[in-house]
Amino acid sequence: MAPGAWTATGIRAAVAAGDLSAREVCARCLDRIAAVDGRLHAFTTVLEDAALARAEEVDAHRGAWRDRPLLGVPVAVKDIICTRGAPTTAGSRILAGYRPPYDATVVTRLLDAGAVIVGKTNCDEFAMGSSTEHSAYGPTRNPWAPDRIPGGSSGGAAAAVAAALAPVSIATDTGGSIRQPAAFCGVVGLKPTYGRVSRYGLLAFASSLDQIGPLTRTVEDAAAVLQVLAGPDPRDATTAEEPAPAMADLLPGNVGGTRIGVPRAALAAGVDAEVLDAFNAALALLAERGAEVCDVDLPHMQYAVPVYYLVAPAEASSNLARYDGVRYGHRAALHDAAAGVPEMYARTRSEGFGAEVKRRIMLGTYALSAGYYDAYYVHAQRVRSLIRSDYDAAFAGVDAIAMPTTPTPAFRIGERIDDPLAMYLGDVFTVSSNLTGLPAISLPAGLTRARLPLGFQLIGRPFDEATLLRIGDVLERDAPWRDERPPVSA
Repeated sequence: MAPGAWTATGIRAAVAAGDLSAREVCARCLDRIAAVDGRLHAFTTVLEDAALARAEEVDAHRGAWRDRPLLGVPVAVKDIICTRGAPTTAGSRILAGYRPPYDATVVTRLLDAGAVIVGKTNCDEFAMGSSTEHSAYGPTRNPWAPDRIPGGSSGGAAAAVAAALAPVSIATDTGGSIRQPAAFCGVVGLKPTYGRVSRYGLLAFASSLDQIGPLTRTVEDAAAVLQVLAGPDPRDATTAEEPAPAMADLLPGNVGGTRIGVPRAALAAGVDAEVLDAFNAALALLAERGAEVCDVDLPHMQYAVPVYYLVAPAEASSNLARYDGVRYGHRAALHDAAAGVPEMYARTRSEGFGAEVKRRIMLGTYALSAGYYDAYYVHAQRVRSLIRSDYDAAFAGVDAIAMPTTPTPAFRIGERIDDPLAMYLGDVFTVSSNLTGLPAISLPAGLTRARLPLGFQLIGRPFDEATLLRIGDVLERDAPWRDERPPVSA
């Protein structure tokens, strides 16, 4: 079985049965990374020695660990999630060389489940971006078309899964950073309900919006990984006590009698024709399998992007104030003996942060400043509540809400780097589930004529990831595009 055909659940079954060793699986993934990633730059760090040592540990304990749900499964982790002793830079110069003294809760849970961490994936700096062009360590390229972006901010994570460099990536989603790259790279990306997964050990961007979730090749794998990650954490007060259902038991899915709502008014303008065609084809397939498709009204959805780009930068301004060059990370050298601490702070942040992070810090600081706080930040929070009310009303009559993941296919590297407004407007279909805290999933929805992947998004009720996975499984099993793969070979 070649790495390109591996799934997390398939690897786990083979290792548990003794048909494959964890070390063999790990070594073959590492070989593929070495052969392919020079063209993609999906990884910022490959943990070769640590990964092989961990795989040997898994093999040594295979009998006792046979029931662990991710036994021997290679996993890539976004470089904004803390991994003990391994570089964690958030794609920023300001954290160059930082090695956390602890693991994030999600990393601990992956290791407890028997997983093997193979490396850290590239991302937009502090997860601020939609293209992975804002990484201080260079852009990641799309495995389907190397001149295109893979999406962001979790572009490295999505590219790694699409190119079969790892069957699972763990990433973060603040305004679409799991789902948009999933759409552009043709993989499954799940943003759980806010509070479903611990954020302890995540380098925060916007604390009321950030959420950790998986990118995988299949819906079944997404369900298996979410089962490992989910659950309360005493180190994160925002995690919920809501028990995680045994999601794998819901598969294979069935959509008979399931009501899927579509906000048609939101699709009336600005959506690429091929995106709409793929979206409608996915809806038609689900309808053929017994789902009922109906219209829903989300009247305040049109304000989601401006609300997001007030709330998220405001929280980023507060969260990133801690990076001052005093305790860890980059510190600017002061050649003037008379220069004081304020000068050191200013130079450190000027040298350490990239242009997009500086832009968002300035936007957020302005929105929080005296005289503008009520006019901008408070008003945005009020509209945020209206957006959530719209979804609550819609879910009174439907089980899930469907829309495209993105309004266009992946754009070319450099095409929007100097036009932040165009970049921000690409988040029109993803930011609302972060503002509302609702779960959402992006599923492959076929290819354009130029063979660029497209995404189909489902948004669910709070803590109802199970319905999204059940619907997604039906779409995945029956879709004519399910076996399409990017033209990346070793």
